[in-house]
Order: sequence, then structure tokens, then C-alpha cells
Amino acid sequence: MTTRRNFIKKTTVGTAAVTLGSLGLPSMGYANIIGANDRINCATIGINGRGKAHVAAIHADANARILYTCDVDDLILEQHNAWCQNRIGYLPKVEKDFRKILEDKEVDAIFIATPEHWHAPMAIMAMQAGKHVYVEKPCSHNAHETDLLTAAQRKYGKKVQMGNQQRSAETSISAIKDIREGIIGEVFKGEAYYSNNRGSIGVGNKIPVPATLDWELWQGPAPREDYRDNVHAYNWHWFRTWGTGELHNNGTHEIDMCRWALGVDLPLSVTSYGGKYTYDDDWQFPDNQQVTFQFANDKFITWTGHSRGVLKPERPGRGITIYGSKGSIQMDRNFYKLFDLQGNPIKFEFERAASATTDTRGEGQLDVNHVANFFDAIRKDTSLNAEINDASISTMLCHLGNMAQDTGEMLKIDPSNGKVLNSEKAMAHWKREYAKGWEPKV
Repeated sequence: MTTRRNFIKKTTVGTAAVTLGSLGLPSMGYANIIGANDRINCATIGINGRGKAHVAAIHADANARILYTCDVDDLILEQHNAWCQNRIGYLPKVEKDFRKILEDKEVDAIFIATPEHWHAPMAIMAMQAGKHVYVEKPCSHNAHETDLLTAAQRKYGKKVQMGNQQRSAETSISAIKDIREGIIGEVFKGEAYYSNNRGSIGVGNKIPVPATLDWELWQGPAPREDYRDNVHAYNWHWFRTWGTGELHNNGTHEIDMCRWALGVDLPLSVTSYGGKYTYDDDWQFPDNQQVTFQFANDKFITWTGHSRGVLKPERPGRGITIYGSKGSIQMDRNFYKLFDLQGNPIKFEFERAASATTDTRGEGQLDVNHVANFFDAIRKDTSLNAEINDASISTMLCHLGNMAQDTGEMLKIDPSNGKVLNSEKAMAHWKREYAKGWEPKV
């Protein structure tokens, strides 16, 4: 039986001497202590959308407890408290500044569902404070942060799971097993797609910051901008200062599944076509985009993103098709379908419980599975389904896709590190500017 003392030894080795002076935080020492019977104490940071899916999935584990919910907006916290009381039957402590949570030695793991510019910096700070981390996709705002995040995991030795929850779908796991066993022959192509009908975000007006919102902390590592009325609490996805566009916001999921199915990592080349074709608004990314990733051994992945404008004829909201020399496989979050070369159905498998696909919360059984896998890794040192050193490669592909789109060039890639070989213009996007005092360090 795993005792509390043995668990402490396993989960704190290598972290006792971490120095946090640069973050204004004390040294945590043996911070990552699990409660009686391997209880895991959690904090959820960012609770407007995906954070609620995190809360529900944590609550599904009988021996996990949410000690804190954290957000920089009092209205979101108030609404979330009412939701928590109804959904999980208790109210976690409330905190607006996540740094105070990192100081609490009772917190073992944090769940990050903030705007994307916070993902990597917050995850790194959490590891430095001795916490395990579940971080939503994409795990970084730029390629430089991807490198920092994986370096931090290797340095501090914490468990870090990225929130690409389809890696924990039983049907997808079954499909990958069948692919590895040659059920569709030699696989060569992964086709990923996402379609939605998002509306206009309008043209923002500069207005006073709402009294309930800590705009300074909301911005955190990002360069400072005036508050305007069409950014918080969701449309930040479409602004480059804080978001990474639809390729990251949703494409990460299906691109990751294609990469897993094909058994590939970083590409040899990347091309992207598309643009912003619909509303005349503040949206700063393509709303329709086609990206192609070329890999060694003549394998390739395509991603088709259709964010705005109704598709006719209608097409399912998202999914993956894997092509092989003997057939094809379709997957989404809720099923796996096998076809022969003539398109005849051979086998269908469905998840035991459904997960949402295109809403802004994406809640479902896959969250429960993915969080359970995260907890198993903490308690038993078992393998993570989306361990950050692998999962971050899918985020890196999306960064390269946006870089190819921004430059209008076919990018040649060094597959050993993801860096662009033929475009200084593209490499100018590798790292962002940070607000003074907020640049992440490992």
C-alpha cells in the first residue's frame, strides 16, 4: 500500500531546493504532500468555461478535493460559486491572485484554464512551487514558451498533463491499437477538420475597466493594452496579444490525434492558406484556414478550419480520418469507425458516455478519463496519456502553422527542434514580448 510518507518521497524528489525568489514566492520544500489515503488537493484557475469541466472531472474522483477556485473577475467567481454549490455540493475557497494559491503547501495540483497567454508562465511557476499541473491546450502562447515549459518539467520533475482529452478516449485508444497492429495497413495521411459558425466580435470600444475585474493580473505576462468591451471573457481567443486563433483553440485536438495515429513528431515542412473572409471586426486570425504538415516517410497531416459562416451541405463539427493502404479510420470524441478501401463499414465503437464537441466548455466523459489518468500518474507514477514533453509537439505544430500563414511561405523545419530553416521572418514569431517583470524563466 502506498503510504503518505512514501508518496511524499516519490513526488517531492528533486524539488526541495527550488528557488522562487525571482517570482516573489518562498521556497516550498516538501510542498507536494498528499492527504490521508492519497487524497489530491486541487486548485482550478480560470473558471469561466473549461474550468467548469475541470471541476466536474476532479469531483468525479472520490479522493480528490478542490481547495480553491481562482479567477480575476468577481462576477465569474460569484456565478461559479452558485454553480459549484449545485454541482459538487460544496464551495472551495476563492482566490483572485493565483500566486497566493501557489504559496499554500496543501495544494498538490493546479488546473489551468486561463487565457492562453497565461498557460506556460503559470504552469512553470506552479512547477517551481512544487505543484503538479494540468494545463489546457495549447500549452503555450508561442514556440519559445513551449521549449521553456518542457524544460521546466524536466528540471522540476512534476507531472504535467495537457488538456487534449481525446488521448483518454477509450475508442481512440482502441483505434490507435488497431492501427499499430496494421488493421488499415501502412498509414500515410491524417485529415483533421473543425467547423463552427461563430459570429462577429464587433469593433471594441475602450471603456473603464469593470470594478470587478483585475485587468492588470488578467494581462499578466502580456504587453499592456487598454481595456475594451469585446475581449473579456471569451473573445481574447481571436486577439494575438492573448490568444492563438482557431488552429490552436480547436485544431490542436485533432492534429494531435493525427500525429498519434501516424506516429510522427515534428514535420519537415509546413504550408498554410486562408484568411479572414467574413465579418469586418477585430478578429485578428484566419477564420478559414488550411494547413498541411509534411513528415518523413511521405506521411502528411492536413487541418481544415472553418470558424465562421454556415457550411452547406452541413458537415460534422470536428473529427479525424486516418488513411492507410488497406482502409481508413474515422474518429471523434465519441466514436471510432473502421472502413475498408471501398468505404464499406467494418467496425464501429462508441464511447460509453458522450462528450461535447463544439461548445465553449467541452465537458464530458473524456475529461473524467483524462483527469483520472492525471491523478493515477500522481498517485502511482503511471504514464500520462498527454505527457507534456510529447503533447507539446502538437502545440508546436500549430505554432508553425500560424507562422506559415503569417509569412505566406512554405516553411522548411528542422525536425530535431521545430525551428524554421528558411525564413527569418517566420522565426521572428518564435518568441513574444513580455510585460516588464513577467517573462517566464526556468
